[in-house]
Amino acid sequence: MKFRFLTTLVLPACLAPAISLAKSDPTAAAKKKGAPARTVDFNREIKPILESACIHCHGPEEDKGDLRMHEADLVLREGENGPILKPGDTKNSSLYWTTVLPEDDDLIMPPKGDPLTKRQTDLLKKWVEEGAHWPKGVILEEVPRMSFVNNIKPLLEKGGPFDEKQLYMLRLWAEQGAVWDQGVAFRVAGEEDTPSEAGGGLELVQEIQTFILENSPEKSEADMKEYSAVIPGFKAEYTMLPIAGGEFKMGSPEGEAGRNEDEGPQHTVKIEPFWMGKHEVTWDEYLNFMMPEDPRNKDGSLANPKPDASMIDLVSRPTEPYQDMSFGMGQDGYPAICMTQHAANKYCEWLSAKTGHFYRLPTEAEWEYACRAGTTTAYSFGDDPRKLDDYAWYFKNSNYQYQKVGQKKPNPWGLHDMHGNVLEWTIDQYFPDFYAQSKDETLLNPWGKSITPYPHTARGGSWDDDPEDLRSAVRRASNENWKMQDPQLPKSIWYHTDAVWLGFRLVRPLNVPSPEEMKSFWYNGVEFD
Repeated sequence: MKFRFLTTLVLPACLAPAISLAKSDPTAAAKKKGAPARTVDFNREIKPILESACIHCHGPEEDKGDLRMHEADLVLREGENGPILKPGDTKNSSLYWTTVLPEDDDLIMPPKGDPLTKRQTDLLKKWVEEGAHWPKGVILEEVPRMSFVNNIKPLLEKGGPFDEKQLYMLRLWAEQGAVWDQGVAFRVAGEEDTPSEAGGGLELVQEIQTFILENSPEKSEADMKEYSAVIPGFKAEYTMLPIAGGEFKMGSPEGEAGRNEDEGPQHTVKIEPFWMGKHEVTWDEYLNFMMPEDPRNKDGSLANPKPDASMIDLVSRPTEPYQDMSFGMGQDGYPAICMTQHAANKYCEWLSAKTGHFYRLPTEAEWEYACRAGTTTAYSFGDDPRKLDDYAWYFKNSNYQYQKVGQKKPNPWGLHDMHGNVLEWTIDQYFPDFYAQSKDETLLNPWGKSITPYPHTARGGSWDDDPEDLRSAVRRASNENWKMQDPQLPKSIWYHTDAVWLGFRLVRPLNVPSPEEMKSFWYNGVEFD
């Protein structure tokens, strides 16, 4: 994601205003100063710190200021404001001294209210003092930063055995210092996780499912037709297109221009039939859900529930935003933006209770299947990005904001804006190696179920992106920076104030799931970050 728009709103997440570094060998520079023999292991002790705390904003694909930190020569290049790293000199190495500033200092790094531990800053200091040795050829890659409360505590409460993804999280936590927050209360095994039940829980979902079964006559793929509907009680209309089931190759081939490593290996996926929104969900639809008339608690539940409250009333709905979440870019006919994945899930539950049809977010596999629409090229219209102007709103033609839905040509299955306009939520957790785990088998309706609040996956690219970021296979991982400007503490569970390029679109599976399965889509259990 190129944060061109955001850089006009927030301070760049740089470790120094503008950084430069010497091309000389850091170890040699340290020896000239009489530095002691090296004892800090870069790969084991320093690399995990930099990859989890720095590379998200300063890796090869990011646009946070001018600083790139994934290679040694980039970190050691001279510039007009001095070096970020001066081997042997901690006072003149902002890579180190910005990490030990007071927590309320605007220059502290990382800038997410989640400072490095003393052990980590001590390691950085020792590494710099010893000459900042960076083994030749080592290139840093972004890895998720593990939060004890959000990522590790739930695993320890649940207990083993742990699957491969959970073991990966535990390994990252250990590599990043195994921070154990003091004073954190653990939930008793078997105790209900109250936040994820906000808005009614399974009992409410069972009631909604009964209503859906009464109003969903389609039993086979032959029964599926395009339809338009008006949200009951409102004027907003939306259109759903039938998507036939089938198989496709998910991911991108190794030779595709602009390909990212997490897009492979390609693997065969089988998808069952579903309907998908012809357009992204618009403000005309979403505002009806987003602005409830009745008072709500922060978790979206009714502030003063009555015994005769309807199932519509019991669905969690957002608290009032502190500002216009369209940021002045327009609402009538424009895609809704800035909602968290949790908010999008709750909209799907609310609309299902309103209409009697089961709506949810698409899985990554469903989204890519529908986006490709039977094609195998980089885009649904071919491999030539010069044709994008006919099909997509992106950085070159968007006039620096989103545009009304449905103005560009649709893909072969009639879906508009699958490339560009706004990035679209999926229901999946983002796992960088998810495809590698399934390369040797054909998967039916794969879904990377959530185990942590971050990151989740969004697809399709946006009005603020370059052509290569709009390809059918591109995956985007959410992160805490999407809420950076939210002034609340704790930050809202409903709004990504900085994600002005993020929306979603609906799917409706032909087969209505059980209440338990339905609940797993709407209440993923990790939405409260």
